Formats: sequence, structure tokens, C-alpha cells
Amino acid sequence: MTMTDIRLAATQSTPAVIATIATGSHDGSLEMRGDSYPENSFEFFTPVFNWVENLLAQPNATLKMELYLLYLNTSSVKAMMDIFDLLEEAFGEGKKVSIAWYYDNDNERIAELAEEFKEDCSFPFAINTLS
Repeated sequence: MTMTDIRLAATQSTPAVIATIATGSHDGSLEMRGDSYPENSFEFFTPVFNWVENLLAQPNATLKMELYLLYLNTSSVKAMMDIFDLLEEAFGEGKKVSIAWYYDNDNERIAELAEEFKEDCSFPFAINTLS
């Protein structure tokens, strides 16, 4: 199955999403930047969830996720948990997955949220301040 990249521009209420796969491989990268409080989180995140699920179904798939999220509403948090569950399952199957979450020093709320997510994950999960 051929997978297509996802490139969504940020809006006032949705993050920019860039999901790409290296040519001729199953090495994927997923980046999200901005605020996430869409009117319908399920609708917004479904293509992203499906992309991650399809990538991780491939043998020898790898996924590197970089998050620069500033704010997430409750339904966006739930969507992220669903994506992280996919990564957790893939990691349990021996696939290389990782997350790097970047946040601004002034945004303690996001730092705490990232820490809460990290506690539930056994795969590599880095939390970094933006310099």
C-alpha cells in the first residue's frame, strides 16, 4: 500500500501537521506545531491517526514524532493518547518509535501535560525546552 504524506497548515484552532515517509522505506516522521482545539477533534485527527496506524503496520517501520504543541483541549488530549497507544503497541512489537516534545519555558501547563503522557509510555519520549 502506498502511503501519502500529510501536510496541513496551522489554523487558529488546529496545529500544522507534517507527516512524511522517506522514499523507498518505512521511516516516517510526524511533526505537529501550534494550538489544538478544533471544533471536531475526531474529524481533525482521524487522518493523522490512520497515517500512523498504516505506517506502523509496515514491517520494520520507524516513526519519529516531534511535537511543538502550545495548547490542547480535552478532546485533543484524547486523540494524542490514541496515537501514543499505537506507538506503545508498535514499540512492544520491537519497532523504533520516539517522541520529542518541545515547549516554551513559560508554558508550565504543556510541560506538565507532556510529563503525564511520558509516564504512560515505555518508548523513548524526550521533553525539551525551546531555547
